[in-house]
Amino acid sequence: MAAHGHPDCFGIGEVNQQRLFKHVAAVVHHGGAGTTTTAAGAGAPQVVVPQMYDQHYFAGRVRELGVGAATDPGVPTAEALTAALEVALRPEVATRARRFAGRVRPDGASVAARHLLATAPLTSA
Repeated sequence: MAAHGHPDCFGIGEVNQQRLFKHVAAVVHHGGAGTTTTAAGAGAPQVVVPQMYDQHYFAGRVRELGVGAATDPGVPTAEALTAALEVALRPEVATRARRFAGRVRPDGASVAARHLLATAPLTSA
């Protein structure tokens, strides 16, 4: 199915990102915490197109870690996406992304919650 009348794009509906991202050359996404973490865990280079909230933070982290690139906030131009993809598709970025994948913990949220519960003082209502 073509997306918005463009024959070179197609929509796929719901998808298991954990499985899909292991089979792509790069993931282009909005920079939400879940998508960024899933792409990092899959070892996929990333292009983050941040729009709001924490997406700007994750765009910066992807850049800083060298596991991808990011565009400026807002609607990206074709030139900006091309430049970001050229960075993300470099062999050394793919290698860094694959190596970084081993550092991503799938249990991070539960570890953080246990840590908070163990160290936070209990208050009574």
